[in-house]
Amino acid sequence: MKFARRMEALKASEIREILKLIENPDVISFAGGLPAPELFPVEEMKKVSVAVLEEDGQQALQYSATEGYRPLREKIAKRMEVIGIGTTADNILITSGSQQGLDFSGKVFLDEDDVVVCESPSYLGAINAFRAYSPKFVEIETDEDGMIIEDLEKALAETKNIKMIYVIPDFQNPSGRTWSIERRKRLIALANQYDLPVVEDNPYGELRFEGERPPAIKSFDTEGRVIYLGTFSKTFCPGLRLGWTLGDGELLQKYIFVKQGADLHTNTLTQRELNKFLEMYDIDAHIEKIKDVYRKRRDVMMDSIKKYFPKNVKYTYPEGGLFTWCELPQEMNAREIFLKSIKVNVAFVPGGSFFPNGGKENTFRLNYSMMSEEKIEEGIKRLGKVLQEEMTAGKTI
Repeated sequence: MKFARRMEALKASEIREILKLIENPDVISFAGGLPAPELFPVEEMKKVSVAVLEEDGQQALQYSATEGYRPLREKIAKRMEVIGIGTTADNILITSGSQQGLDFSGKVFLDEDDVVVCESPSYLGAINAFRAYSPKFVEIETDEDGMIIEDLEKALAETKNIKMIYVIPDFQNPSGRTWSIERRKRLIALANQYDLPVVEDNPYGELRFEGERPPAIKSFDTEGRVIYLGTFSKTFCPGLRLGWTLGDGELLQKYIFVKQGADLHTNTLTQRELNKFLEMYDIDAHIEKIKDVYRKRRDVMMDSIKKYFPKNVKYTYPEGGLFTWCELPQEMNAREIFLKSIKVNVAFVPGGSFFPNGGKENTFRLNYSMMSEEKIEEGIKRLGKVLQEEMTAGKTI
């Protein structure tokens, strides 16, 4: 069979392939970005589902508007105020998770050989979504405050055919870093100067463990060029596949057209169930419970890394979200470390796949949301031993 050329660029997600390898319950997994299932509101959702079907069963099981269930969109618009975004339901499209918003961004903006500017490293799922449209990637180095603006400015001035800038400013996947307010403002200034759209991906912003939540990049947008992607997957139930795309006017309309061709609309029943949950229960109290658990697990991971890892392993200290990012000495390869760590039933994600142009194989990502505190300490202890042995053999300590 003759496939489309775009298929040549597509390959399985490394994270998804790793998750297949570690279905053994004995494996301590720091690999996926999975929420803790024990925190899902199962009992509440039983009541919600019954209420929806009893009150609006026929409508809940019917086709619905592409834009999404309006009462839910209105509630999302209201929730955007806390990060400085003043908007209405008319500017929101309900998507099947924010991952669909990423795919739509590629479809809306990218032709073959167009350029995506992104952080280095960046989210693997976004890289794979964009790759379907055969773009090129320009990676911008990051530090503790986010994308280094001087490098971004140089890239924008020197690179032809840039079509969009993609960023994850809050507890970035995979690094766990958060952009400073000053960097957010300067990004908007450059996007205005070069007339470029910005895709702001924010799955983790509500999971802040300490400090104040910064305003969204979208809040500084004066020209309607920022598309904001949000999701309930990390704060509610990922299996419902409910996210949203927020944009202005004609820009959002392009996403609506694309969704009409993709799946007509997001699941009607789950939209109404989420809306009913927001009416019957306090989702912010639910999120606080999640944050309390993840904060403790983050702290255990940070303490365990400090205790068990070799001193020359660098790592980030996330103030929220799901991940920390580790950097080994330059000569080490995290893929080789992974093969050894899986033998002691510990899994993580090697970092090379988070760099769309390759390289940086001495990095890896650790997730702390899924495992219990006891398993986190034991897993980091085992991984630390593997790292110590490798460094001793290579004399890199």
